Amino acid sequence: MKTAIVTDSTAYLPKELRDQLNIHMIPLSVIIGQDTYREELDITAEQFYEKVREEEKFPTTSQPPIGQFVKLYEELAKDYDAVVGVYLSSGISGTFQTSIAAGEMVEGLDVYSFDSEISCGPQAFYVLRAAELANQGQGPEEILAALQEMKPFIRAYFMVDDLNHLKRGGRLNGAQAFIGGLLQVKPILHFVDKLIVPFEKIRTSKKALKRVADLFEEDYKKGEPLQAVIIHANREQEANEWCESLQQRFPEAEFDIGYFGPVIGTHLGEGSLGMGWVKRN
Repeated sequence: MKTAIVTDSTAYLPKELRDQLNIHMIPLSVIIGQDTYREELDITAEQFYEKVREEEKFPTTSQPPIGQFVKLYEELAKDYDAVVGVYLSSGISGTFQTSIAAGEMVEGLDVYSFDSEISCGPQAFYVLRAAELANQGQGPEEILAALQEMKPFIRAYFMVDDLNHLKRGGRLNGAQAFIGGLLQVKPILHFVDKLIVPFEKIRTSKKALKRVADLFEEDYKKGEPLQAVIIHANREQEANEWCESLQQRFPEAEFDIGYFGPVIGTHLGEGSLGMGWVKRN
C-alpha cells in the first residue's frame, strides 16, 4: 500500500523538509483586520507579529474548509492508496474532525486521521515519524500504531507573558486559579486531555525556564535518548541562548529550534517560549 502523509500548518515544518520527505500540508488561516492569510503560504511568522503590533483589532483564526481537504485527498487518490493525516489537538481546533468528514467524501482512498492532542514542534514529531515509516513502505495501520506508541513519551510545556490571548480566544481551560494575578506570574501551560491547561504559576521568566529544564531532566536521567525542540513566538535570540545552555547541560539529547506561527501565536501571544520532547526512535 502506498501511503501519503498529510499534516496541517501548525506543525510548522519548513517547506524544504516537507518537500524532502513528501509531506503534504493543509493550512489554517489567521484573520487580521479585514484580511485572511493562510499561514505558511500567505504570511510568515515574522510578518504576522509585525502586523499584529500595527493593528488595533485582535487577530482570529480559522480552520481549513472541508473543500480544501477534499481537493487534496482527490489529488492524492491518483497516486496513493491511503492517507495518514496528523493534526493539531481536536481540543483547540476542528481541523481533525473536518479531515475525517472530508475523507468520507472521497472515493478510492483510505483516509486515516490521527489526533496529535498537541501542536507545533511536538505535533511535528509525529509527522516526521509517520513520513519516515511511509517512505519505508509501511502501511497506514503500522504507521498509526507507531504514532500511538509515541503518545506516552510526548512532553510539552510553554510559558506565556500573560493569559489574555488564551482567555480571549477561548483556548484555555482551568484558568480560574490564575485570575487576579496575571501580571505577577509567568504561567507554565501544557496540554491535558487535548486542552491547554495551567501547569504551574512561576514568578519570573528565568524561573519558569529553569522549571521546564528541570522537568526535562527528569526524563533525561532515565537514560533513554531524547529529541527536543525549543519553540518561540518571535523570541529567536532567547530561544537560541536557551537551546545552547540546554545542549551543554544535556549533551546526549538532540535539540532543535521551532516557532509558534501565526495561528498558535494568535492564542499564545508574542514572546511565548516553550519546549517539547520525545523519546528518540
